[in-house]
Amino acid sequence: MKILVIEDEHTLRANIIEYLMAEGNVCDQAKTFAEAAQKTALYSYDCILLDLTLPDGDGLTLLADLKKMERKDGVIIITARNSVDQRIEGLSLGADDYLIKPFHLSELSARIMAVIRRRTFNGSDVVVFNELAIDVQAKEVKVNGKDISLTRKEFDLLVYFVANKAKVISKSAAVTHIWGDHADMADSFDFIYTHIKNLRKKLVDAGCKDYFHSVYGVGYKFAE
Repeated sequence: MKILVIEDEHTLRANIIEYLMAEGNVCDQAKTFAEAAQKTALYSYDCILLDLTLPDGDGLTLLADLKKMERKDGVIIITARNSVDQRIEGLSLGADDYLIKPFHLSELSARIMAVIRRRTFNGSDVVVFNELAIDVQAKEVKVNGKDISLTRKEFDLLVYFVANKAKVISKSAAVTHIWGDHADMADSFDFIYTHIKNLRKKLVDAGCKDYFHSVYGVGYKFAE
């Protein structure tokens, strides 16, 4: 999953990112309001962790801006402010959850997964697409009930395409969603072809229909 961590406290931000990346997530980061506004303008995320107190602005303002843009990113507010009024305001502006500092990273991870399941997969851990079943919590994939082995990137790509089935996904969108900030260092996005080719082969060899369709000059679409 792709997560944006907006937090100005260096140690906490680093700890959150280290923990979430160890669980297989891709993390972008922003330590100021300006950086956060830039990131959210350029990229979409499965979940945004939003600190309300930033050195150059208020997180609630950023949340209001996301609502105006009708963004679908999940948002969890993480803050030291234990104010009922601010909690209500944040939730009314579209936040999915609210976590008061200090918190356990394991609880944060569980909250993130709950938000992503609600937002993307109607609250279910297992996503079914015909003969394909994906357990987003256990990170397992089955074809006709039989397990198949995928790399972390292949699993993330599959979840991303299934979550956006029937939509045309450009190469750049797929790369930035799966590789995050590191995608900007790539000379080209052609390497995504190799990852999708390997993923398609594993699925088809396991008895799955080939749902990946190349869209000339643009990217790919996952559909019947």
